Amino acid sequence: MSKAILSQLTIWALAAFLLVPHVYSGDAVIGEKAPDFTAADSNGKTQNLASYKGKIVVLEWLNRQCPFVKKHYDSGNMQKLQKNYTDKGAIWFAVISSAPGKQGYCTPEEANSFVREKGAAPTAVLLDTQGMVGKLYGAKTTPHMFIINAAGVLVYDGAIDDTPSTDIADIATAKNFVESALDEILAGRPVTVATSQPYGCSVKY
Repeated sequence: MSKAILSQLTIWALAAFLLVPHVYSGDAVIGEKAPDFTAADSNGKTQNLASYKGKIVVLEWLNRQCPFVKKHYDSGNMQKLQKNYTDKGAIWFAVISSAPGKQGYCTPEEANSFVREKGAAPTAVLLDTQGMVGKLYGAKTTPHMFIINAAGVLVYDGAIDDTPSTDIADIATAKNFVESALDEILAGRPVTVATSQPYGCSVKY
C-alpha cells in the first residue's frame, strides 16, 4: 500500500474519531440510589435532588433547537406529560446541558421564554451549562429521560418512546416508555421497561 493511501486513511480515521462525541457513562445505575446533584434553575433558585425525598422525580434533557425535541414540544406531547404527572405530585426537571456557544444553550431569560411560548410545565428548568448533572447521569441525547422513584432509586433510563423519528405523526402510534413507567410507579408496580436506547441530538457539552 502506498504512503499516499496510508496517509489518506490516517486522515479519514482521525476525522472519524473527532466527529464521534465523547460518551459519558455517568454514575446513575438502574436499581440503585440516584446520584444527588445541585443546580441553579432558570429563575435563579438552587435545586437539590435530596430536597425532594419522597417524591417521584423526572429528568428530561432539553435542547430547544433539536428536531427530536421540537417533535415532542411542537405536538404538545412533552407538555402533556409534564402537566399530567406534576399534577399527580411528581417533580419534573428539564435539564439544559448545552455549553455556552453550543446548540441549545440558553440564558435564564431564553429558557423562561421557551417555557412560556410552548406552554410547558416542568417544575423547573435546570441550567447545567458546565454539564455536571448531564455527565453525572450519563445523559447522551435530547431528549434523554430518567425517572427516580419516591425512595430515591433510579428506575428508568432511556428514550421517551420507542419511535426514534422527528415526525410528529409517529407520536400517536409510539409506545411512550416514560408514561408507562410513571403509571406503573404510581400504581405501586415495578417498571416493566427500565431501560431503552435514548435517541435524539447528542447533548452539546
